[in-house]
Parts: sequence; C-alpha cells; structure tokens
Amino acid sequence: MGIADQFKDKSQALADQAKKKMNDKQDEASERSSRDEDGTRDEQARARQRAQDARDRFDDNYDA
Repeated sequence: MGIADQFKDKSQALADQAKKKMNDKQDEASERSSRDEDGTRDEQARARQRAQDARDRFDDNYDA
C-alpha cells in the first residue's frame, strides 16, 4: 500500500465521519422540531421566561 492509498483511505474515512456527524445533527434537529410542533415545550419555555421576568421586576422594584 503506497502513500497515495493511505491518504485516499484517510480522506475517505474523514468524509464518512463528516457525513455521519451531519446526519446525526439533522436527525437531532428533526426530532427536536417534531417535539416542538405541538407547542407544549415552547409554551412551557415562554411561561418560565415570563415567571422569571416577573421575579426580576419584583426584585428591581424592592431593591431601591
């Protein structure tokens, strides 16, 4: 096996690894978006943010 073959094998392995990572990220994004489609996670996040904002406003009003 020559040096050219080694580089070719290594480049193919790196290309395969990159494709696998890309597919994994796409699968993860797809799963995440399907969970958010019903709106429950998104609404829960907004509710937590509103509660935190209210606590912050309360603290700001009484810190003075």
